[in-house]
Amino acid sequence: MASFFEMGPTALRLDYAANLLDLQETAHELGDDEWSRIEAVLSPRTGPRSKRGNRDFISRGWFRPGGCARLIVPLWMMRLMNKLSVAIAGMMLVLAACKTTGSVADRDIPAAMNQAATILLQSRLLHATSIAVVYRGEEFILHRGELETGKSNPPDDTTLYEIGSVSKTFAGLLLANAVREGKATLDDPIQKYLPSAYPNLQSDGEPIRLRHLVTHTSGMPGMLPLQVNEVLRDFTAHDTPAKLNAAYADYGQPRFWEDLHTVSIKGPLGKDYAYSSAGTELVAHALEKIHGAPYESLLAEFLAREAGMHDTWLHLRAQDTSRLAPGYHSDNPVGTTPMPLLPWGAAGAVKTTMPEIVKYLRLQLSNHPTVTESHKPLVRFAEDFSIGYFWNIGQSSQLGTHYVHHGGVPRAQCYLYIVPKYQLGVFIITNQSGDATANAMEDALAPLFDRVESMQGR
Repeated sequence: MASFFEMGPTALRLDYAANLLDLQETAHELGDDEWSRIEAVLSPRTGPRSKRGNRDFISRGWFRPGGCARLIVPLWMMRLMNKLSVAIAGMMLVLAACKTTGSVADRDIPAAMNQAATILLQSRLLHATSIAVVYRGEEFILHRGELETGKSNPPDDTTLYEIGSVSKTFAGLLLANAVREGKATLDDPIQKYLPSAYPNLQSDGEPIRLRHLVTHTSGMPGMLPLQVNEVLRDFTAHDTPAKLNAAYADYGQPRFWEDLHTVSIKGPLGKDYAYSSAGTELVAHALEKIHGAPYESLLAEFLAREAGMHDTWLHLRAQDTSRLAPGYHSDNPVGTTPMPLLPWGAAGAVKTTMPEIVKYLRLQLSNHPTVTESHKPLVRFAEDFSIGYFWNIGQSSQLGTHYVHHGGVPRAQCYLYIVPKYQLGVFIITNQSGDATANAMEDALAPLFDRVESMQGR
């Protein structure tokens, strides 16, 4: 067994790896006087116990060997440390309830995730969340709450979530791969890939190019058909999901191409940020032309090959529909329908599980050349804000350069963060979508980022 001590002016911090058999033997060898001294530390945390009860508490092995303990120990304990170190380590392990691997991350990251979930679920309309974290190669997943109020049905690792516009980062990754492989360039005019002439997709003689689409600087409308943009202006209205379903009923690629002729582009291109899901759909079509295969197949093959992801979908199979998380829109207590599928689905139709998200976080934190390409800043809008291949690229003193995307559909919202400074990836989702949901998730994640920052150098 080994221990590590950090001395402070008035206290002793103990990190200790315990061995179960040695601890059990030592627990019963201690004298009454020694137990009375330990009782003063033990009782406030565990509640009153007899000397025998405390010894049995340890000797029955109500802890996991190989774990760790951390707490502030009074200096007088140092005088007993030689004889009691094994016993104290075991008790601290029980009281701190640390995980078995003993790393700082194994203690602090789950605690921070639990704190984030608690903060989020204090919001009146939110009652379920799942959080995934990859930190320095370690993986953590947390599920809390119930998917349907009063039904005691918490999310789990098989739950499929609609991740909304985080789907765009997948499309950006595929385009970055095509650029890296020399099959396309960011300066390709989109007209190169379209089924017919669209002279309207230009401004002052400058054609819309792929780089304009992936940076939301093309001047394209947010959504097609155009009337959907009016529907979304009153997003929290209870009839919004029904209106979206009506607008996208039988809305396939042929109607998209018709509506594209009605688009009017206001320049200059490449300058002003104007978020466009319609533009993302054009990127998916361009990828189909580049590779000669459907976008859905391209996505599935890339994710399986490069990230080992096999449970991420645009269209769900019949046997998987029961795994799709139910969800709530605005303050409506009645569950609503899934987001209707856009013609290609690249803008917001991905459904996936938390274990799959962990794989995606790992990929985004890796040195994969396609990921590196997708993280390149392509347009800079402010000192602390750029955009890459659909990634919002932020800059802050706490997180350094980081990559973030929000996702939202009528019955779910999420955030995904990639923070290379800390080798950290974070994903949070809740099955409710309203005008305050995004802020609630940001507030919930703030203590987690604070905790990770505080862990550096430990």
